Amino acid sequence: MSTDNTAATVELPPITRDIDLSPLQRKTARRSVAGAAIGNAIEWFDYGIYGYLVVYISSLFFTFGDDAGALPRIMALATFAISFLVRPLGGIILGPLGDRLGRQKVLVFTIIMISLSTALIGVLPTFDQVGFLAPILLVLLRMVQGFSAGGEYAGAAVFMAEHAPDNRRGFYGSFLEFGTLAGFSAAAILCTVMTLVVGEDGMMAGWWRLPFLLTLVLGIVGMWMRRHLGESETFTEDSAKTTVNKSATKALGTLLREYPGQVLKLFGFVILINVAFYLVLTYMPSYLAATLGHGAAESNFALVIIQLLMMAVIVPFGRLTDKIGRKPLLITASAGFVLLSVPAVMLIQQASFLAQLAGIGILGLFLVMIISSISATLPALFPTAVRYSGFAIGYNISTALFGGTAGVANEALIDATGNVLIPGWYLTVAGLIGLISVLTFKETAGRSLRGNVIPGSDDALRVAQGETLVGHINK
Repeated sequence: MSTDNTAATVELPPITRDIDLSPLQRKTARRSVAGAAIGNAIEWFDYGIYGYLVVYISSLFFTFGDDAGALPRIMALATFAISFLVRPLGGIILGPLGDRLGRQKVLVFTIIMISLSTALIGVLPTFDQVGFLAPILLVLLRMVQGFSAGGEYAGAAVFMAEHAPDNRRGFYGSFLEFGTLAGFSAAAILCTVMTLVVGEDGMMAGWWRLPFLLTLVLGIVGMWMRRHLGESETFTEDSAKTTVNKSATKALGTLLREYPGQVLKLFGFVILINVAFYLVLTYMPSYLAATLGHGAAESNFALVIIQLLMMAVIVPFGRLTDKIGRKPLLITASAGFVLLSVPAVMLIQQASFLAQLAGIGILGLFLVMIISSISATLPALFPTAVRYSGFAIGYNISTALFGGTAGVANEALIDATGNVLIPGWYLTVAGLIGLISVLTFKETAGRSLRGNVIPGSDDALRVAQGETLVGHINK
């Protein structure tokens, strides 16, 4: 009896619903999502153009001899991976700063650094012009990008999640990932059209620089949008009630001392997210053209089609998770990668364009099911005071080890074994790790992010007080 009385008297943070917001609050939420999404789009536009132009970059920056074989392409992919090695440093520094100073200030910084470093790649001299200085400068700029990206995605996702109403966080969060796909799709469309218009010789002659230079314009627009955004009530109210984030160092210490299990859960699931994302959307152009020998333009066109289809369904998937919960879709997608990755890669190897499209489509379907809700799922693994730190550190360490290295690891394994099914097996293992991680998650659809507690950990109290929660099973 005393337990029931206690449950009935505990003051829990209210669950915000879209119908509870004023017109001004809805407008602010939409502006916040747009500001977060544009930076995300720029980040992934950068990674996309590097992936699509890696054939030219390898020839222009890493051809050290007449008979280099696969070495230039492996080194170009390794340079892509190097930027990921500094992402944990960005997460360790920028994440706690975001918990201490606020999300918005850090997000303005990251978009400036990402857009500048990407644009500067477009003016770099090549190996023929300055020798080894060319790849060294390229590596340095990729490291700046990686450091900035260490705070960008985590900050954008946390910023969006804290501004969105609790009952529509999946819907709002899907637009952040829509920005991701928009950036990748824009990169694919631009690089494909340029290749068709100016040809391989034209790209080698200098047209490869244009996509990198365009990032500067996008960065100026994104910076302007983010400068006019404000912090969420979730962050400002919770920060006023705690001292665990009164300094960046203290926020980091609190995270590592009190929430290592949450970091580990995120780490495991992000292995699947990044292996799938970078193999399907970044490494695939090189795999199709260089490894399998398919036409570059045809391969890029197939990926453009799949990415556009993913963009068409990502928002409906995000909305669906608000109704049925995050875990059903995440479990389905993880299991799908375990069971169907190898058959999908076998289809991609076929000469038929339709077979290739079907194979990429299978992988793209499971990928979009995952990314449609990760911006709503992963921030909800942590309380407000360490949310940015936990997301940024766990996400970026996992990304550094398994995301950015996915392309070069697969290329090296294929080169060593001659087995072109390596990407399928790689995805299968990642799917198994992701599935185990998802099964440990609490359902957080419709839960409040306020109160400096792990969302979903107060389900029993809420149900005892008469609330109905998405995906909750009464015990």
